[in-house]
Parts: sequence; C-alpha cells; structure tokens
Amino acid sequence: MPKITRQELRAQLSSGSLAPLYVLFGEEKLLLKPAARKLIDRAGGGAFPEFNSPRFTNDSEAESIAAAAEALPFMAQCKCVAVSDFDPDTKPPQDLDRLCELMEDLPDTTTLVFYYPTLDVPQKRSAKWKKFMDRAAKYGCTLEFERLGEREIYEKLVAEAARQGCELRRDSFDRLTDYAGNDLNTLRRELEKLCAYTLGTGGSVITPQCVEELTPKSAQIKVFKMVGDLTAGRYEAAYNELGQVLSQGEKPVAVLGAMASAYIDMYRVKAALESGLTAAAVTEYAPEYKGKGGSFRLRNAERSSRNLSLSCLRTCLGHLMDADMSLKGSSLDPQLVLEGLMSRLLMAVQNG
Repeated sequence: MPKITRQELRAQLSSGSLAPLYVLFGEEKLLLKPAARKLIDRAGGGAFPEFNSPRFTNDSEAESIAAAAEALPFMAQCKCVAVSDFDPDTKPPQDLDRLCELMEDLPDTTTLVFYYPTLDVPQKRSAKWKKFMDRAAKYGCTLEFERLGEREIYEKLVAEAARQGCELRRDSFDRLTDYAGNDLNTLRRELEKLCAYTLGTGGSVITPQCVEELTPKSAQIKVFKMVGDLTAGRYEAAYNELGQVLSQGEKPVAVLGAMASAYIDMYRVKAALESGLTAAAVTEYAPEYKGKGGSFRLRNAERSSRNLSLSCLRTCLGHLMDADMSLKGSSLDPQLVLEGLMSRLLMAVQNG
C-alpha cells in the first residue's frame, strides 16, 4: 500500500475501511499523538480494551507482540495491537524477522499500529530500519507527520487563540515564530502563556510587545538582534547586547559563529535579490534554510541587509574571518576581540 496523507487517514477512520498495518511517524508529534490515539481506538473496537487493544513499547518482546496480534479478539469483531517507538536498530535479527513476517500475514481481525510519539525515524536509515519501513510500506500504510508550513501553523494558532478568547495578529505571530521556532508543541505552550497574560491584563489582542516581553529568546536570536543593530548603526544597543550574551555564559567562539551565520545569510539573500530573485530562492541551493528557523533567518537577513551592498558585506565577512583567527590563534582577551570586531563592522557599514 502507498504512503497516505492525514486526510486519507481521516477518511479511513470515518469509513471504517482500515488497513491491516500502519506506521505513523514524523517530526510533528503534536499532530501524530492524537491521530495515533484515534486510530488505535477505532481499530480496537472499544470492547474489552485490555484484551482487544494491547499496548507495547520498544522494550517488549517481539514474540509477545506477535502472539497478541495473532490471537483472536475477545468477544469482538476486531482488535488493535499498538507498538510505540519501535527501534529496529535495537533488535536482534531474529526479532526483526519475526515482526516482518507478522506484517505479511496478519489476521483479518487485527490491525497492527507502529507509532512514534517521541522517537524520530531517521532520514538516513540503517539496513534494519530500511527493511522494517520497506516491509511496512509493502503490506500496510505509512504516514509521515511532517512539520507544518507557516500558513497551517498560523491558522492553527489563530484558532487556538480564539478558543481561549484572544486574537493573534499576524505581526505577533511572526515575532513569536522568530523567537520560538516552528515546533507546534512549543508554540502552543507559548501561546497559552500569552493568552493568559493578555486576558489577565484586561485585553484580548496579543500584541508584538507582549510577545517581546514574555517569549524567551535563545542566545542565537539575541546575536541576530545584535547584528541587526550593528547593520543599522545602533552601536550602543549592539554593545549592550554583546555584554548580555557573554554574561549568560555563552562562549565567545559560539557568539562569533552566530554572527558569521547572520552575515552569511545577509550575503546570500543580497546576492539573490540583486539577481532578480526573492530571498526564498536561497533555499534552492542552501537546504539548511528549509529546517527549523530557516524562514526567520531569511526574513531577518533581508531586513538587516536592506541598506548594505554586497561589497560591504564581503568586507564584513573578511573582518569576521580575521576575528576567528584571533580567537583561535592568539592569547588576546576574547571579549576585546569581539568588541574590536564590532567596531570594524560598524565602520564597514558607515563606509558602505
């Protein structure tokens, strides 16, 4: 059976036409968990769940899973055997063979569900993982819960905010994802906090200022903000932010790495824009922007590089390289190296 979508799974649940085998996996755990729960409940039939909906984990014996799947349902027409976070790499060959054979010859009364509420199925798979997933795709349905796109996340958070009596504005959403990333579970937790604060202060609209005050920012986000102040010539704010980041215990080499990443982002985006493309075109040849935080980096780079030339950015990258050599190859005080770097970057902006 082919891979299925979330919509196709919902259709199967509604019609009751279930496959004998499912593998539910992917990064979007917040959607995966309720989908697995609905599937297991529907396939188990609801009667005598202790007999007809047995649950297993990666620690369970393969023979126990097979025995439960091969047994007839108890006073019911169907049963569901569910296995969470099964990891083929941890199993001896004979146990993996036993479960692969089970997939081929499941009783008509049994639905076998492998689901991954915490474990991530690797993209680059070992021979054991490949064997397991290939067998599952051949005899059952596989469904990957990929990260939602920005529009889907926005719609879900707007609906969730409305359910709690608040309005989430688009500019507030953009700032929230800038700081918290695109993990739906994390965003839901932050949204609950924002809604509680907004309602507690007598308001109903979640503002960007509210997000700014309440959403924690990683050291990398603070460095990106520092770079934004540098490119805008706000030297006092930039130096203050550098002091804050270093006082939090961040290593100077890590701070320099985050700064270099921000300037590389700006250079790539500027080159794309001057070639008549959009900032998003960078993702076609730099796949790292397709992952978590990629849209924020591109959006931030486009904003920060608006008044800079490619020549200026090349000069800045040269200063960053010199600072890297100073940090790693001299006995100079790391903070002085970073402060000197910032002064040279500010001068490059003024001259460029």
